[in-house]
Amino acid sequence: MSETSIRPALITNVVPDSIAAEVGFEAGDRLVSINGQRPRDLIDYKFLCADEVLELEVLDTKGKSHQVEIEKEYDDELGLEFETALFDGLIQCNNRCPFCFIDQQPPGKRETLYLKDDDYRLSFLYGSYLTLTNLTEREWDRIEMMRLSPLYVSVHATEPEVRIRLLKNLRAGKILEQLKWFKERRLQIHAQVVVCPGINDGEHLQQTVLDLAKFHSGKVPAVASVAVVPVGLTRFRPAEDELVPVTPEKAQEVIAQVQALQAQFRRQKKSNCVWLADEWFLIAGEELPAASHYENYPQIGNGVGSIRQFLTQFEEVVKRLLQPSVSPARRLTWVVGNAVEKAFEPVVQRLNQVEGLDVQMAAMPSEYWGQKITVTGLLTGQDLLKNLQGKDLGDGILLPSVMLKHGEALFLDDMPIDEVAEKLGTKIVPVTGVEELIQACLS
Repeated sequence: MSETSIRPALITNVVPDSIAAEVGFEAGDRLVSINGQRPRDLIDYKFLCADEVLELEVLDTKGKSHQVEIEKEYDDELGLEFETALFDGLIQCNNRCPFCFIDQQPPGKRETLYLKDDDYRLSFLYGSYLTLTNLTEREWDRIEMMRLSPLYVSVHATEPEVRIRLLKNLRAGKILEQLKWFKERRLQIHAQVVVCPGINDGEHLQQTVLDLAKFHSGKVPAVASVAVVPVGLTRFRPAEDELVPVTPEKAQEVIAQVQALQAQFRRQKKSNCVWLADEWFLIAGEELPAASHYENYPQIGNGVGSIRQFLTQFEEVVKRLLQPSVSPARRLTWVVGNAVEKAFEPVVQRLNQVEGLDVQMAAMPSEYWGQKITVTGLLTGQDLLKNLQGKDLGDGILLPSVMLKHGEALFLDDMPIDEVAEKLGTKIVPVTGVEELIQACLS
């Protein structure tokens, strides 16, 4: 991509009392270049801003160009926030995975729900997964030069023919060569394997995990961790796909298979190396592993250990925040996916030991997605209306914020939170994490 095709970066916020605020930047200004170079993305921006003397080209809200000179300390940040992390556009996916969640959504929703990203920069910045199938030589060179590590890679299978079948892309068969590339350059990835019964399970899963584990060695292992995740299917998926849902029996089989490998790796590598997503245990109806099993939670963003971490944090925070009583008395409804109902029962029991506090857990599936067992983050506004309308919800609903679009009060089905609250006739309080949950109960 040529420099002339890089769009000036739209500034959406200027942090108060920051360098940028003192200079006079405003939301709506656009950053064109830093010391004569046009940043492609947030990575370039941060790299270029590391200099102590900066000359910025900026377009104000009226489109007038300005040259701004700034002197600062090496590690001082300017205090600018942008509309997007990618100033030259999103690198979109060129695969046709049958299990892609983007293709399992109904038509007619907000445009961003249908963007298929396969962008290494979002992987580096935010931990989103990419497949490595569409990287040009220029991008590989940039990853090496800028030491963009770790990246998060959807491997799914290491056998070329199996991975090609899953991604529907002939370039997908190069994954082992690409892992060697990371190893030779002392760069790292976190890998994920989405298990599709009948395609990459059984002996194929065994081979994939063993292959990945070979790269988990040395002070800087090329494969830092592996997450094994069950395929998630919705009622909107194409009728002609070859996928079948994960049954409790299949979940029990995969748990036994991976736990045997974990025991082997602990003996050989002093680490589990590979971890099972919480969903396997929920589907199988089995107990979650202890907190110590997850080591430093390397795959927490993939739902590996998130429930155990929540329960552990609850036990720690509750000692500090929870009061013996509340006044006036209050009754609240805590909405969660039915997948976590059993795991979260101790949380509700502990909260209800507070005199004057009555918390009822509303655990529900998602009829919107057509799932009998549903994780909390996939519940929609329509699911809440279907399951809660006409019920006595007390003084309000405690809503995990993972159900909402990041930074906006909007569910996955595009229903605004205010509309759902109005139809249910009660207030809805979004909560993020343990502390906010407890504080919402007490305040």
